[in-house]
Amino acid sequence: MTGPRALLRATACSDIGPHRRTNQDAAFTASWGAAVADGVGGGPAGDLASAALIHRLAAGRLDGLEPVQLADAVRSANWDLRAHVERDPSLSGMATTFTGLFAARDGGLLLAHTGDSRAYRLRDGELAQASRDDSLVQALVDRGIVSLTDAASHPRRNIITASLSGAERDAAAVTAHDARAGDRWLLCSDGLTDYVPDAEIRDLLLEFPHAGTAVEACVAVALEAGSSDNVTVVVCDVVLSAGEVGGAPAQTTFYGAAADRFMEGLESA
Repeated sequence: MTGPRALLRATACSDIGPHRRTNQDAAFTASWGAAVADGVGGGPAGDLASAALIHRLAAGRLDGLEPVQLADAVRSANWDLRAHVERDPSLSGMATTFTGLFAARDGGLLLAHTGDSRAYRLRDGELAQASRDDSLVQALVDRGIVSLTDAASHPRRNIITASLSGAERDAAAVTAHDARAGDRWLLCSDGLTDYVPDAEIRDLLLEFPHAGTAVEACVAVALEAGSSDNVTVVVCDVVLSAGEVGGAPAQTTFYGAAADRFMEGLESA
């Protein structure tokens, strides 16, 4: 490619929350990409599912891809989940959501998504949801049965209609987005969005210019709002550069279940 490339100044914060025994959220950040995954509640080993997926994708350094290449990378990581189940049938049914943002070959950004973890873009002070929830309530909204206002508190809002579980049919939707210096992206598990309105998230992202402070503030507000789930927030500030981002960490950093399981040998789990 010619011209500037999009790179990310990204960081994350993941909190188990006061009501859960394990953190089933996992995340990673790097200058070339970032992602969050949320192990599906009610199934076995949600923390393993999210952590294994995140580690597999991060190991691939998905830098400068075409959309079909990113979709294939997610599909390959999903097959790793199936391999875990084949080795240990007690893991059958484990699954995870996934939302990831990656530098694209054309200098823009690629968003890969399945489930109800979300991606938002803050541009010129306006916050817009860039992902679409794969959920029962979203389907009801699309059919005009439930209003957007009622959807936020619907008792079945956590029922998802798509995830990654190692099944052959599993896939992530990949969408292309332009990259503008100064854009801020937020990726998060539903431990944030089920309890904090979009308008308040926007205000937090505007109030705290440093990504590290912004993620901590978002997590703190979710916990103060009574979140009963794990809460994971990733903030990615977009910069355009002809080379590596000055001051951005070259290494990949893991959070939540991905950090907890980093030394546990996921390939042999």
